Parts: sequence; structure tokens; C-alpha cells
Amino acid sequence: MIDTVVIATDGSACVQRAVRVALDLADRFDATVHALSVVEESEISSAPEDVRDQLRTALEAHCEEAVEGLAADAERPVVTAVREGRPSVEIGAYAREVDADVVATGTRGRHGENRLLVESVAEQVVRTCPVPVLTVRRLDEGETNEVTG
Repeated sequence: MIDTVVIATDGSACVQRAVRVALDLADRFDATVHALSVVEESEISSAPEDVRDQLRTALEAHCEEAVEGLAADAERPVVTAVREGRPSVEIGAYAREVDADVVATGTRGRHGENRLLVESVAEQVVRTCPVPVLTVRRLDEGETNEVTG
């Protein structure tokens, strides 16, 4: 039984299909939906000190837009949250806090050399999250695989 679904989103096009799939899953089980976005602390700490506050504010606003946009598009109530830290750590901690049954996230679909150079947030979540993780890849242009009832 699935009672609680956490959707990890950054508002990018890469996660839109994952959002649709996760909302469909939540509808099928009448589950509570949580939308979570994480301000990545390394982006802030690597910026010049005199712009860190402005950058933090801009990143927080972007994350707020991502979760609020997801909530507005959903046909059911969505609990929204924005955290700051390492995304994989914060996603796992949030899943524990809300007693999630599944975490859904999109993947960027890196292959080959790019995949070896940069481990994605989705890969880190899969490796460390205390609950099952549903990863949904973004379809290439022209590919279709819509969620059906």
C-alpha cells in the first residue's frame, strides 16, 4: 500500500514526466503527495561571499516556484517544502520525516562518459534513500510513452 509519495523536483523539464507519473501513482492509491525542492548548499558556498545572500534568495525563490507550480498543476492537495543542503541527504531525511512510502524523481539520462564524470542527484538518492525510489527518465524528443489509466 502506498500512503505517502514524495516528489523531488527542481522545476526543470527533466522532472516533468516524473511529476506526472508520481501524481498518477498517488491518484491510484489515494496517497498524500509531498513536493520537495532542495537549495543545493554547494552552489551557495562556492559563490563569492558578497553575493551569497542574493544567490540564496534567488535559489529559494526558484525552489518555491517549483513546488508551488507542481501543487497548482495537481488535481489533489500537495504539501510543499523547500530545504537547504545536499539534495540526496535532504530528500532522504524528508522521506523519513513524513514516513514516505516512495520517493519519485526524474533523471537527466546521462550516458557514457558524462555519466562517469558526474553522479546525478537521482543516482545518489537511489543509493542512500531509506525508502523505495521511483526514477523516471525524460523522454527524448519524438518519443512518446504517456501515463495511461
